[in-house]
Amino acid sequence: MDLGIAGRKAIVCASSRGLGKACARALAEAGCEVIVNGRDPKKTEATAIEIANLTKTKVAPVVADVSTPEGQAKLLAACPQPDILINNNAGPPFRDFRELSRQQMIDGVIANMIVAIELIQKVIDPMKQRRFGRIVNITSAAVKAPLAGLDLSSGARSGLTAFLAGVSRTVADRNVTINQLLPGAFDTDRLRANLSKTAETSGKNITEIAAGRIASIPAKRFGDPKEFGEACAFLCSAQASYITGQNLLIDGGAFPGTF
Repeated sequence: MDLGIAGRKAIVCASSRGLGKACARALAEAGCEVIVNGRDPKKTEATAIEIANLTKTKVAPVVADVSTPEGQAKLLAACPQPDILINNNAGPPFRDFRELSRQQMIDGVIANMIVAIELIQKVIDPMKQRRFGRIVNITSAAVKAPLAGLDLSSGARSGLTAFLAGVSRTVADRNVTINQLLPGAFDTDRLRANLSKTAETSGKNITEIAAGRIASIPAKRFGDPKEFGEACAFLCSAQASYITGQNLLIDGGAFPGTF
């Protein structure tokens, strides 16, 4: 399917690896000019080159911490008027909520709620004026099914979701959409690190931990990041203009609810 976004300009935050990288690649495959972002210069530049070589499209690396004003300014200097914004940021590590300091809680809310809002503030009016904009926020399945130990991440991402629920409906008439993608267990570096940490603390083998996690997923496997990236690209497509304010859960059926 031609997604109708060839030539559009896209910023994909935290896209040097994992799900962000999958989104950047899918958008580049759809013909978008893509800004790849990360904090590790070598990894970010290598990812940009890899995606450019695979897709034969314009892909530029921007090494920046998007949680800082300086990092955001650097992103927007590289792409002043993006048509597409993919907000993504690593969540806080597993931690008992009793161990969270006030500063850690503030940092978590900044990283997983405030940064996305700040970037949206900067790009939304030009999108409205051009009558095209696609904003996708990568949150987490934990927004719908919170996990003990990820309370800060769940709270901050849920806050972002609620904040944007009203905002999304104020710009829909200008062909600007805002949606969330809620990933479950995808085969990424972050998942493997979490499995390793769980194995470490439980004294079990990592293979056993992974098998137990897979057994709890109706699809009986971890997600492929490519699947996630392609779902993201569709939400950014011309065909998705009537979808806004939604939360698309991609978890292999792990969440047992009806809604």
